[in-house]
Amino acid sequence: MPRSGLAPGILSYYTGTVKRLFLLLFLATACLAQAWQQVNDNAPEPAREFRAAWVATVFNLDWPSRAGLPAAQQKAELLSIIEQASRLRLNAIILQVRPNGDAVYKSNLEPWSAWLSGPGQNPGYDPLAYAIAEAHRRGIEVHAWFNPFRATVSSRPVGRGHVARRQPGWILKAGSTTILNPGQPQARGHVLRVIMDVVRRYNVDGVHLDDYFYPYPPHHNVRDGRTPAQRRAAIDTFVQELYRQVKAVKPHVRVGISPFGIWQPGVPENVEAGINAYEDLACDARKWLARGWVDYLSPQLYWRCEGPQSFPALMRWWSGINPSRPVWPGIASVRIDSKEDPGRKASEIGRQIAYSRQLARQSSGQLFWSWKSLGTNRGGIQRELGKYYSTVALPPAMPWCGSTRPAAPLVQAQDSGNGCTITWQGQARKWVVQVGSRGRWFTMDVLPGNCGRITLPARVANTLDRIAIRPISPTGVSGTPGVLAR
Repeated sequence: MPRSGLAPGILSYYTGTVKRLFLLLFLATACLAQAWQQVNDNAPEPAREFRAAWVATVFNLDWPSRAGLPAAQQKAELLSIIEQASRLRLNAIILQVRPNGDAVYKSNLEPWSAWLSGPGQNPGYDPLAYAIAEAHRRGIEVHAWFNPFRATVSSRPVGRGHVARRQPGWILKAGSTTILNPGQPQARGHVLRVIMDVVRRYNVDGVHLDDYFYPYPPHHNVRDGRTPAQRRAAIDTFVQELYRQVKAVKPHVRVGISPFGIWQPGVPENVEAGINAYEDLACDARKWLARGWVDYLSPQLYWRCEGPQSFPALMRWWSGINPSRPVWPGIASVRIDSKEDPGRKASEIGRQIAYSRQLARQSSGQLFWSWKSLGTNRGGIQRELGKYYSTVALPPAMPWCGSTRPAAPLVQAQDSGNGCTITWQGQARKWVVQVGSRGRWFTMDVLPGNCGRITLPARVANTLDRIAIRPISPTGVSGTPGVLAR
């Protein structure tokens, strides 16, 4: 017998058991050492820039590809736009929801748009609600784009209950187009009710108006008995009241306008223009920007960097009007390799992005006219965008509409063979998922406020030593992140 008094087999059994216990204890300790724990740490602020494309429905310019498509095909096309926008690292789409006195959403005030399924025809789903749900799921904002005063176009038929049928006394003829008379308070009130109906019922991120107030020449001299100054006063009243009403109901909803890119010919000096937007369109966008009646202005700077309508010269002038409000220029990617501008290359768009960043006073951003040029990769524009949009960016904040910082969320994470599942609890409009490794941080994703869970694939999670979930307020203000470390 051994000196221990135990049989050799029993001794071997106990020795092996003890070794296994020590091994399990070591592994458990190692796992505990590697477990994610919330720490009092911080993460760098994510990049900020507004990156958007207009998605036009009038004449089926961008979507749907033609009127009368089945609902499933319309939805598939819209989802493809949203998914592709996400891959290009855009963070907003400007979706045209009121092309001409009609609705690309369920409305009791105006008929369904003819550009969907025919005049007044229900497409079988709510396109705006669908766009919001799918875009927000991918961290993309949806700005509802309204053409405020256009009523009919090219003498095309409109649905039953259209304002041109119900209120013919509000209508002015302008060539083959008709418009609601902006000089009539009742007509302006109708447009405001339509827009505010959307603001109240839909979770839109913004309200957007284009450049069509009074018609472009040669049809700008509509028979309304008003002088250009009186017309401007009517449009000014409308713009100011729109901003007031939106902010009274939902302060976080951005109000943006995209006017013609030149305020008046010769302004700034040496800039030429064949159209006087101030006189002909009754558009005093300089006043709206200076007085803070918009949250952003997107003048349509569709010209090249060199020439009589110099992009940088115009960008510098607009940006200098009100440093507390951003100017995010409209950029004409549609003119790449076009008949309108032969020889324009995608690199011209890249130069304009660079100028818009360099000359921005409040924050940088770009809006591209229009989606189809990006989606079809005209002239290799997607590769050009990739040079400038190499990382995810959040839209800039609007602290003038509310500056409260959201509190840090409670964050937990659990590793498994399939990856790392992160969960959190808190209140925010959006969540930014940031990850770190050896002191370097990356923005992984932007998620909607009702989300509280994400799983990172193992190939990513295994390289990380930091995870941060950052809350973003409704007005875009960044909160304190909840940070995990291991």
